[in-house]
Amino acid sequence: MSKLPSKDEILQWISDNPTLTSKRDIAKAFGIKGADRIDLKRLLKELEEEGHLEKRKKTYRDPDRLPPVTVLQMTGLTDDGELTAKPLEWHGEGPEPVVLLIPRASDPALGAGDRVLARLQEVKGEDHHYEARLIRRIGTNPRKVLGVFRKRAEGGRVVPIDKGDGKEWHVPSDATGGAQDGELVEAEQSGPKGRMGLPRARVVERLGDPSEPKAVSLIAIHQHGIPHEFPDEVIAEADKMKPGGLKGREDLRDLPLVTIDPPDARDHDDAVWAHPDDDPKNAGGHVIWVAIADVAHYVTPGSALDAEARKRGNSSYFPDRVVPMLPDRLSGDLCSLHAGVPRACIAVRMQIDAQGEKVGHRFVRGLMRSAASLTYRQVQQAADGDPDQAAKPLMEEVIQPLYAAYAALEAARRRRQPLDLDLPERKVELSDAGKVVAINFADRLDAHRLIEEFMVLANVAAAESLVERRSPLLFRVHEEPAPEKIESLREVADAAGLNLAKGQALKTEHLNRLLAAAEGTDHAEVINMSTLRAMTQAYYAPSNYGHFGLALQAYAHFTSPIRRYADLVVHRALISAHGWGDDGLSHREVEELEATAAHISETERRSMTAERDTEDRYLAAYLSERVGEEFTGRVSGVARFGAFVRLDETGADGLIPVRSLGREFFHFDRESATLVGADTGLTIEVGQRVTVRLSEAAPVTGGLALELVSIEGEDLPRGPARGRGKPARHKPSGRGQAPKRKQAKAKHKADKDKRKVRRSRR
Repeated sequence: MSKLPSKDEILQWISDNPTLTSKRDIAKAFGIKGADRIDLKRLLKELEEEGHLEKRKKTYRDPDRLPPVTVLQMTGLTDDGELTAKPLEWHGEGPEPVVLLIPRASDPALGAGDRVLARLQEVKGEDHHYEARLIRRIGTNPRKVLGVFRKRAEGGRVVPIDKGDGKEWHVPSDATGGAQDGELVEAEQSGPKGRMGLPRARVVERLGDPSEPKAVSLIAIHQHGIPHEFPDEVIAEADKMKPGGLKGREDLRDLPLVTIDPPDARDHDDAVWAHPDDDPKNAGGHVIWVAIADVAHYVTPGSALDAEARKRGNSSYFPDRVVPMLPDRLSGDLCSLHAGVPRACIAVRMQIDAQGEKVGHRFVRGLMRSAASLTYRQVQQAADGDPDQAAKPLMEEVIQPLYAAYAALEAARRRRQPLDLDLPERKVELSDAGKVVAINFADRLDAHRLIEEFMVLANVAAAESLVERRSPLLFRVHEEPAPEKIESLREVADAAGLNLAKGQALKTEHLNRLLAAAEGTDHAEVINMSTLRAMTQAYYAPSNYGHFGLALQAYAHFTSPIRRYADLVVHRALISAHGWGDDGLSHREVEELEATAAHISETERRSMTAERDTEDRYLAAYLSERVGEEFTGRVSGVARFGAFVRLDETGADGLIPVRSLGREFFHFDRESATLVGADTGLTIEVGQRVTVRLSEAAPVTGGLALELVSIEGEDLPRGPARGRGKPARHKPSGRGQAPKRKQAKAKHKADKDKRKVRRSRR
């Protein structure tokens, strides 16, 4: 009989040999054979029950020690500039160990949040517990989910809030993070699929009660991975900043520049002024000044502020909060052009002729002082002859010259023919408690258009200046739509009795003629939405491919460096091109322009999706108290699984599931985007007026389910009678007759062919 080792001897072996911890390895190490293996199994079981060991499949390990190779997440830098990390998974009873990464010259640069596979060595007598050597950086982050935690005996489940994700996640009892039943949590996958095919997860953050109104935007922020907390070093950098002075700048403080923004604006990053041009060579012309906060003075290449701004890419705007690109010390203070306060700026002086065409411009790095902070409505009322006390002193010197210059720019705009979509902006109004009190459509005033035209002109001037100086920059690119998208738009126009020119190079003026023809008709909204869907998505690139929508050859974003990283890059390019200082584009930035463009294009799309999802959830919350009511709307899209309807009252989009249309089969034609009933011949297509009943509103997911009541003013046709819920039986009227679903397809194809013939004869 072999001598059994003591429990201490077993624990010492496992500690010294962390890669040889199976029962077989331990038995071999101590020479245990035959029936003695049963006693060894008993000892290991006792050690496991006592908490000294944890069994993982067929191996044992000390739960208070890390395995020699493990996944780490980088946590940041020490005061001495050394990289620290934490284990992704820790099962010990003591505090989570601190790991110090020992980099090699060949290792890639790592930062907080990066995950790596590393080899560990335990150390004694140091502030850290392990030292790690990089094996490789893990290429993909673990999948994350935002959902409601449901407590179970074996730990719990996370039920995703994403309406497109129905799979639950299993959370072991030691990975709940203290989450309570019903709480909103963020979890990440911590292992492969286990029992019942559910991915294993651990709770990484508890977010509170999901039913609270103010949780709506938090859901979107976490679901889409938008960074929303500034690291300490970023805040520290911002707090050290002091206002930019006059040194090296042109003094613009005597110019009566004014900011014009919404009443709830959180920052003021652009100011404008205009006056008649006194150059005799430009009779009837105007001079337009646009001054933009000099963010580049504060956010310099290589700083923690710059790294965080690039990471975020842009600010994200929600009805109840803003996730800013820059800390409030900058976005709300030093880089905000408050009235009466000297502020560093980069400004452009532009000359336009009497017809609104730009004939010259020059950029300056200056110091300005805003004469007033005005709202759009204030300015519009003043222009309409009813100025308030703030606007009255500015009428002659500021407001009237602004509108005179705008009139010239508007004439030039009409000749240029940029895409002229009419899509009202929806605005969600909240109470102090965060509850939706109203859904309104924002007014479009001439004051809005004035600022838009001034900003477009300044952006064009920035692009032209940098192209002329052969300077690297980021262009705002909007390529022309794909032919198949235009063909789909042509189908929608044809169904509405309208025409989109064919057989010639597409220009925005062709699309504008279609939009003008639809204006004032029942088809106006559908034509505008379909035109928007036909467009490609704008993006950033270091190469110039033009801007189709604005009908411009070269376009760059210059006017919002507080909230868009692309504008900050353009500011730095202007600084370098004009020799204004050493805070322009660095050599490294120039080399990384392609990667920067791709990254910030993605962060922009991320924010747009998060903002849209938040609005959807607020709309669903607003309508949840009106389930069962009827609403009018228009079919805005058709898919195999149902039809989408945009409601007139709120602009909300809901789905009529195809299963709710009765038991007849509906054939979906992708080319014409229609659903056709096999029994009744009911046809559902984009643009039809409908009345629907709200059957479900889910605030957590933002989903609206609708039932079709009438279409084009007529009640739904009734299909064949059914008894006790049984599906209708289709009796063939003759031998060899095709099933009705095939008849529906054939009839639909014949009708489509007829429409094509009619179009070709026009």
